[in-house]
Amino acid sequence: MELQQIRYFLAVDRHASFSRAAAACEVSQPALTQAVKKLEDEVGGELFHREGKRLVLTALGRLIQPALEQAVDGAQSARQLADNFRRLRQAPLRVGLQTTIGPVRVAAFLAAFHRRHPGVEITVEDGQGPALTDKLEKGVLDLALLSGAQPLAEAFRSDKLYAEPYVVVLPAGHPLGRLAQIRLADGDGEAYVDRLSCELREAVMALTREAGVNLYATFRSDREDWVEAMVQAGLGFAFMPAYSIRSRELHLRPLVEPEVSRDVLAVDVRGRTRSPAARLFLEEIKDFAWEPPAPVPAGAGSGPASSPAPAG
Repeated sequence: MELQQIRYFLAVDRHASFSRAAAACEVSQPALTQAVKKLEDEVGGELFHREGKRLVLTALGRLIQPALEQAVDGAQSARQLADNFRRLRQAPLRVGLQTTIGPVRVAAFLAAFHRRHPGVEITVEDGQGPALTDKLEKGVLDLALLSGAQPLAEAFRSDKLYAEPYVVVLPAGHPLGRLAQIRLADGDGEAYVDRLSCELREAVMALTREAGVNLYATFRSDREDWVEAMVQAGLGFAFMPAYSIRSRELHLRPLVEPEVSRDVLAVDVRGRTRSPAARLFLEEIKDFAWEPPAPVPAGAGSGPASSPAPAG
């Protein structure tokens, strides 16, 4: 059953005449008549009978007419959706965001992208890295923004967006706040808040053991909002990615000796054709101005250090 046959059938129903239906469809009457005859052969019965000079639907024709109308309407809707998809007028885009990647800088990009391309309908889904790569493979997600701290499987391709340093996060009045930058050794014996969700946590802990640095964990959580809240409440300091910190009440200091950083990557499935929306999103996110955080003034410690400013 071809869509053109269905259109000719519906035209005959509207005009009650093969000749008028053929004129409306801009096709020869024999071609239209033959198409309707083929449709009758497929459904196994006559669809029209004559009443004087008019053609009217048979009982079989009346029975299937609503379904055939729906088929044409569905095809038209599908074409419209496909056209909107190609022209980015109503194009869905599903983006995964690793939970440990802070939303502020990414939100600045998403806002800028939306202003330029309001027809791209973005859904952001957060989760752990393995869960997001699994959804990429299954086609549930188009792209994912992931930490490069862990290696990716060969099935994926990636583009580096920016490098993110780890910093020391302090409450107001903390003794380490007198320092413009903090060495790992400076934290020896200090209470700290353990950020369990950090993909670099084990590497940092290994460095502390090698250096003989003793840290006393007063609180542990895999939720960054809780880590920030506990630091702000004075339970200790924490190591956090610089662009993940949302509270402006906290003091930030660069972590040195050693410096620790991670790359943030845009990831999708190797060899898979990107949709127009995904292709545009990737092009623009790679070109986005990922500005560094404001520098911490030397000797600052009486007030909050400047939080990383979102790029615009």
